[in-house]
Amino acid sequence: MSAAEETINAPPSRVPKAALLNRFISWISSVRFGVTLLCILVVLSMVGMLILQQNVSGFDAYYASLTPAEKTIYGALGLFDIYHTWYFNLMLLVLSLNIVLASIDRFPSAWSYIAKPKLIATRKWLEAKKFTQTRQYHGKGVQEVADELAAVFKSKGLKPKITQAADATFVFGESGKWNRLGAYVVHVALIVLFMGHWVALQTGFDADVRMVPGQKTEQIQLIEYNLDKKERYNVQLPFSITCTDIQQQLIDESGPIDVPNTLDWRTEVRIADPAYGTYTADVSLNKPLTYRGYRFFQAQSIPIGNARTVTISLTPENSGPVETIKIQRGGFTTLSDGTKVEYADFQPDFTIGPNGQPDTRSSDYRNPAAILNVTPPDGQATRIFAFAKEIGGNAPIAAPKLGYKWRLAEFEKSPYAHVLSIKYDPYHASFIAWYIGGFGLVGALGFVFFVSHRRIWARIATTEDGSTEAVIAAESNRNPNGMEDKFNQITQALDKEES
Repeated sequence: MSAAEETINAPPSRVPKAALLNRFISWISSVRFGVTLLCILVVLSMVGMLILQQNVSGFDAYYASLTPAEKTIYGALGLFDIYHTWYFNLMLLVLSLNIVLASIDRFPSAWSYIAKPKLIATRKWLEAKKFTQTRQYHGKGVQEVADELAAVFKSKGLKPKITQAADATFVFGESGKWNRLGAYVVHVALIVLFMGHWVALQTGFDADVRMVPGQKTEQIQLIEYNLDKKERYNVQLPFSITCTDIQQQLIDESGPIDVPNTLDWRTEVRIADPAYGTYTADVSLNKPLTYRGYRFFQAQSIPIGNARTVTISLTPENSGPVETIKIQRGGFTTLSDGTKVEYADFQPDFTIGPNGQPDTRSSDYRNPAAILNVTPPDGQATRIFAFAKEIGGNAPIAAPKLGYKWRLAEFEKSPYAHVLSIKYDPYHASFIAWYIGGFGLVGALGFVFFVSHRRIWARIATTEDGSTEAVIAAESNRNPNGMEDKFNQITQALDKEES
């Protein structure tokens, strides 16, 4: 029984299933379906930009400003964390499948332009092209005309090839043939972006760590969001982090330490790793730190006024020259008589709290005071307060101590602490996705749209009257205006050859 008879006699249930499967595969691999999915993903991404996401600073206030109906609808649809929703990732998966199937279906025909270019063509086929011209040559043979055409094609950037056929000689020239594969480079870049996004979500995490000068930590706080609730829990690091310095570069040194008055934040950290030793680095706004798959970014500061350095003026109680010392936060210095002066604390708006301990009334620099631990060479440590403002001599807190009157001459403003955001990406999926996939996508799109595959043919044969005839035709897969200009240049060059 023939194959056709087997198909006709097959049970009715078999043929429709095969037809439906083929129709489904054809539909899911179609360009129209892929473009539709891509447009939907773009719309969802715009929603994620318009609706504040729950892992963004300020979400608590934004969530509180919504109506109960908005909270319910947005929460049910997952719009507060849209990039992690099941339907967003499902669309990425289906779009990836569409790209793979479309590439498999169309790649062989695109590769044939490179592996097996069309070298010969019929006269009718050439004359049907948009750019075509027929030229007559008298006194020139077929080979001479072919060589002349090949030379002109080459001078115009179209690599020529002469082919002998039974009824004619053909000259074929082309440029930009690799443009036929540009779409598949775009496909690969998109797949890299999608896969990098998925792998980063599965293997990485975001966390916060508070950096206070002098403090050491071996833990970070992972963040989990449940709408208006931000939950944190500690996770052990394979290394320890010690904050050695924080600095805030202000636009106006006399202004506050808030964001509008800030040029840059800098955090100096020392990483002690049992496997790789000690490593010291800076983390600033435009200079994140990458270490063992962890990327440290400046996230925010804790804007309670503090001082990175303090300059203390010491006036002898009896007589003598004024001595000035400068101490960095967490550091110390030694006076000429051997007295050790340590930077203990700093209060921007000094007051004495209910428990009798130094405190601050606000985070602003209204009544700044440096708190020092001073140890004479043969004595015990004494706590001393150095104020920026003049305090009456009868106030015990401003009375001379250890033979000096202590005054806070100046200080470098700095917040109490910085908060670093940590992104863990053990397989560098984000790097691969955004740098390789992203730049690859931009480059591939530029190659696809600004480079075209230009082809030109010349069919050369001897006519019945003994003259030589050349039928020339050209086409381009993109930029037909550019191909028209190129074709006109070629015909003008041929006119000059004949004149």
